[in-house]
Amino acid sequence: MKYIHRFLIAAPQNEVAAFHQQSASMGLITPPPIRIQLHKAPKELSLEGEMDFTLWFGPWPIHWLASIEAVSESGFTDRQLKGPFSEWVHRHSFVKVNDHLTEVIDQITLRLKPHFIWGSIGLGFWLGLPVLFAYRGWKTRRLIEQGSVR
Repeated sequence: MKYIHRFLIAAPQNEVAAFHQQSASMGLITPPPIRIQLHKAPKELSLEGEMDFTLWFGPWPIHWLASIEAVSESGFTDRQLKGPFSEWVHRHSFVKVNDHLTEVIDQITLRLKPHFIWGSIGLGFWLGLPVLFAYRGWKTRRLIEQGSVR
């Protein structure tokens, strides 16, 4: 299964990349009622490494371990090592449109686990991706364009 989301942000590419490469940004752009609990993550995703976290959907935890790969000013990839999917690869791309405008492209490839419970949870997550990424785009624009993260 593949999902792609795009949005424009009135900010230079390096500023957009710097925001996304802060591990704390993940919690800032995640919509309620989901809550992120970071267990282990580099403060900055400037180097390849791992992020260990729990996604809380109300009282229900989903543990996730992701490998951070191919980090550059133009983007990075997070690949699920352990979690609710058989496969999850998320490429975050930051494309310079001009000196003051960047396109953010999220490309996700995933496979559901062939398990009744995890397959159902994964399918629910898949169906919620448009809402999740609409919120993330709105919140990212709001934080960066209003200077809340500078």
